[in-house]
Amino acid sequence: MALSLYVDTPRWRDHQRKVLGAFPGLVPVAKGNGYGFRNTRLAEEAARLGADMLAVGTAYEAAELKDMFGRDIIVLTPYRIGEDPVPLPHRVIRTVGTVEGVRALVGGRVIVECMTSMRRHGVAPEDLAKLRMAVDDVRLEGFAVHLPMDRPDGVDPLAETARWVDQLRTAGLPLRTLFVSHLSASEMEQLQGWYPEVRFRARIGTQLWLGDHEAIDSRGTVMDVHRLAKGERFGYRQHRVSGDGHLLVVAGGTAHGVGLEAPKNMSGLTPRAKNLARAGLATLGRNTSPFSWNGAKLAFAEPPHMQVSLLWVPGEVAPPAVGEELKATLRHTTTLFDRVVDRH
Repeated sequence: MALSLYVDTPRWRDHQRKVLGAFPGLVPVAKGNGYGFRNTRLAEEAARLGADMLAVGTAYEAAELKDMFGRDIIVLTPYRIGEDPVPLPHRVIRTVGTVEGVRALVGGRVIVECMTSMRRHGVAPEDLAKLRMAVDDVRLEGFAVHLPMDRPDGVDPLAETARWVDQLRTAGLPLRTLFVSHLSASEMEQLQGWYPEVRFRARIGTQLWLGDHEAIDSRGTVMDVHRLAKGERFGYRQHRVSGDGHLLVVAGGTAHGVGLEAPKNMSGLTPRAKNLARAGLATLGRNTSPFSWNGAKLAFAEPPHMQVSLLWVPGEVAPPAVGEELKATLRHTTTLFDRVVDRH
């Protein structure tokens, strides 16, 4: 009885090859929960694709995957002076976002990240003169720009990337490779046309692993079904049910990430209206779960438990049987599945 991720493996891999074809020099990304697949599986898939590099989130992830992926590994989180030392082979490349960080990695392999409108990590244009002297003491593998995904008026990641190329070249820095995130294939092609002497390499995770929604399917197994009459109590909090129906015990709880949500983008009227509707249902004690039965979302009977969720099926609806699976609409970057099932 499990929360399962089913994969149409041939279709999934065909999608990977299409993305790889659209982005020459693509660097696959495997980080966090491995986009629901776990990082060890994604390292194997990256090797299957013939990737010469794999990008991971942290030094700890690099240590975990160094024996699963035998070529270069990029750590995306910038190196910080004083961080806990993690034993890593020389084929692991550290991202650095400060001049001081570059100076602290004498002899190491580094990618220098440039500050963008993301305002997250990176060197600023005024740091480039000092950086020019510091990079002589490291093995510089390239520079990187991490760009915003949304593009409201005035936001142009392509132009921002071009500005960085011009600034790095003006500063006399040896720009041979630029790693980028969140540009389209056509934008990458445009950049390559503008700067043929620079190799532009896209770092891609979500689009590569989750871009074909029809290739993956999430489901939770029904573990128990209990018929309850109006007024009967249930669960940790012993609330009473408001009417006759069935209580389902379904695999998938907080340990899997069920019921846990990242903050939502509230720009625009439609997202705000949907959020208001969800808040109204929650006030009435009817929180919608990610699980569906007969094409309709079921409500949580109470907040998810660690390993399972309690769901409510109204009396007028025939419940599923024990052992059946409910389709689950889950955020793959926050879900830890019990198993990944390949279907060929």
